Amino acid sequence: MQTETVEYKVNGESFTGYMAYDDEAEGKRPGVLVVHEWWGHNEFAREQAEKLAAAGYTAFALDMYGSGKLAEHPDDAQAFMKEATKDIDQVKARFMAAKELLQQHDSVDSNKIAAQGYCFGGAVVLNMARLGVDLDAVVSYHGALGSPIKAEAGKVQPRIHVYTGGADQMVPSDQVSALVKEMQDAEADLTLVSFPGVLHSFTNPGADQVAEEFDMPIAYDEDAAKRSWDGTMRLYDEVFKD
Repeated sequence: MQTETVEYKVNGESFTGYMAYDDEAEGKRPGVLVVHEWWGHNEFAREQAEKLAAAGYTAFALDMYGSGKLAEHPDDAQAFMKEATKDIDQVKARFMAAKELLQQHDSVDSNKIAAQGYCFGGAVVLNMARLGVDLDAVVSYHGALGSPIKAEAGKVQPRIHVYTGGADQMVPSDQVSALVKEMQDAEADLTLVSFPGVLHSFTNPGADQVAEEFDMPIAYDEDAAKRSWDGTMRLYDEVFKD
């Protein structure tokens, strides 16, 4: 396992990402972008990149906020997210810069790229699919499903997996049903799994501590985390098979 911190610039601003890959694996392999939660590019995002590297991919945990912008309080996270998403062109530019970095890595087959995101990151990757970005697969874990951007028929390229908590107060059922209708109308390939009784941030083992500290309706769920990861691995096996 090789990991490296990657400093890069987007429109003059500095960003700090994290690349992970197995340098003993032969040949080029698919690349997977990891988009962080609303807290920012943190240890959890880097751990997801390492899990993907262990599974045979080259992963790049990108940075949507800018170097050094890591929230320790929900108010800061909200402010960072609001600034980052004030302009969809800015969101896309930051995502595409990271995608190009990943595609240029020596270990990566540049024609085989997926993206997975958590919470805020889940919304980001879904919006990239809506915008027609060239990706093989997109996976959203407990991400916001509503968006001012609407998918259009023939424009959505990746296969999409959405994993959401049935008791997630931040992603209510009307968002879930609206996404299904939107993606059906757009003729997109969508798989959506709703875990009954499961709250927001179910993939993150640190969610319980955050819930207690800030009185937030979030919780880790080991079963949902495992099932969503296993589903993602099956998806990647299918879309990346030769």
